[in-house]
Amino acid sequence: MKHLAAAALLALVLAPAHAERGDREKEIVVGADRLTADDANRTSTFEGNVVVTQGTMRMTAGKVVVKEDAQRHKFYVASGSPVTFRQKRDKVDEWVEGFAERAEFDDRDDVLKLYNKALVKSNQNELAGDFISYDMKREVAEVSGAPPGKSAPANAGRVKVIILPPKKAAEGEEKKAPAAPPLPLKSDPGKS
Repeated sequence: MKHLAAAALLALVLAPAHAERGDREKEIVVGADRLTADDANRTSTFEGNVVVTQGTMRMTAGKVVVKEDAQRHKFYVASGSPVTFRQKRDKVDEWVEGFAERAEFDDRDDVLKLYNKALVKSNQNELAGDFISYDMKREVAEVSGAPPGKSAPANAGRVKVIILPPKKAAEGEEKKAPAAPPLPLKSDPGKS
């Protein structure tokens, strides 16, 4: 049951299918105090009060470095205290928010990594750990108390998930019909 609840929260909080669908097709706007563009190394460094927007997505950081490879794939590293992001979920009036000391995104494989005091929230549900990785293509999330290759400090580095139960209808209010009928349970052939 706990695995199912964690999977449901990850799907709710991190699944790209739930992000505003039109965002990826909108222009990216970056504002910063300074920009250093190194064409020879295909690197752009934005520093000071960096704000990146694309549709409903908004990210803030102290510094964002964008490195482009020969095939025009981009690798983004954002750092700050903290890096924040917020994006509207598709077809509902809800937002996903995240916080971390550092965020990395590789658009070649669509993997987002949040490092150090990482937290992702949707409504009042939360997912926290020192490292959160989300593979958007495979829809696979990893949350741990320390980044890969590092061990979690003693008495710290634990993963935390908060899932609020659905609200019950108040007395006198009609209960809404379930969206789908419950699945029939099959009996265990080894038991009678």
